[in-house]
Amino acid sequence: MNKSRETQLLFGGFVIVLGLGLAGCSASSKGKANGVAAPDTTRTIATYFTPATASKKTPDAEGFLRRWILLDPINKPNRTNTVFTDSYIRKAFDTLYFPNQFTVLPTNGEKVVVGSQELTWHALDSRNFNVKLFRFAYGLNKEVYGVLFWAVTVVNSPQEMKNVRMAVGSNSASMWWLNGKETVILSGDRRMVMDDCVSTRLTLQKGKNIIRGAVINGPGMSDFCVRFLNERGAPIKDLTINYQ
Repeated sequence: MNKSRETQLLFGGFVIVLGLGLAGCSASSKGKANGVAAPDTTRTIATYFTPATASKKTPDAEGFLRRWILLDPINKPNRTNTVFTDSYIRKAFDTLYFPNQFTVLPTNGEKVVVGSQELTWHALDSRNFNVKLFRFAYGLNKEVYGVLFWAVTVVNSPQEMKNVRMAVGSNSASMWWLNGKETVILSGDRRMVMDDCVSTRLTLQKGKNIIRGAVINGPGMSDFCVRFLNERGAPIKDLTINYQ
């Protein structure tokens, strides 16, 4: 074989090997752009919530309430969380967005109209001690920034409990009510920390107690956690939770 023919064969083999190698890279890079994995665009709340049922639900091992009925987020544009002073959030939460806002005990699937938005209530059990509102909104393909959330739950107490405290953490600002009375306000740009704010001494009445909360956020994540503490500061777990 002459040298010219040998050179042609060697070059041809190199091209074939190179082509196979590039094909392999192309196959292994499927779903990537410039070698970076494509973002997860799955919209679901199943990772963070399960549908609430009629079965008995109690606080978790640390006393946190995980069963809530949540309203789709209300659009409330804010470019920054630094505006959430006490006066600002009181005005934001005192605004009447839908009928019977402070008295309604919503049902799962019930709809309300807020401006041009038709919103739905969702009865859910949180998989985490903190209720991840950002993931709730994202999973339902709703607005996640510049929003206001409403949350309601019902705590049933086997007896009257005096001198208890409601302990709340939220990201960002929030207000909370027990049986129609304001209990805790968390203002400012804050991250969610358990027991970040604790109420004055309260009384859980025997039977049904209605907890209502509103959380507002501009940019960033949104979540909250709520539990009751006894006089010694220990979590109260002798309760049952429902949304009706």
